[in-house]
Amino acid sequence: MKILKLVMMITLFAATPTWAESLTGPQNNAVRSANLYLSMQGFSRSGLIQQLSSDFGDGYEVADATVAVDSLDIDWNKQAAKSAQQYLNMMGFSCQGLIEQLSSSAGDWYTESQATYGARQAGAC
Repeated sequence: MKILKLVMMITLFAATPTWAESLTGPQNNAVRSANLYLSMQGFSRSGLIQQLSSDFGDGYEVADATVAVDSLDIDWNKQAAKSAQQYLNMMGFSCQGLIEQLSSSAGDWYTESQATYGARQAGAC
């Protein structure tokens, strides 16, 4: 009976994602905030961390925001395409102009590769 109980405990423990066990309260809250932001619009990794940690955003510690974002399984190329489409829904952009907007630190902070992918997927190039 003790062996069966031990096997059941090990099985339950193994079913829990290891990253979820190691997140603090603030990090878990930042994960919830990140998921909400991602459901509304596209974000780059840096942009999402900035949004979560900014005094004008959620005010999480940068370290907590970073751990939270990195614990999620996010396709940054898809996020770039989402952002690119959102820009094109508002106004016209040239291919290069949209890539610059998406990759600029004054814009969305995607990598050049992600920005290029997003602009192409959205039909700007």
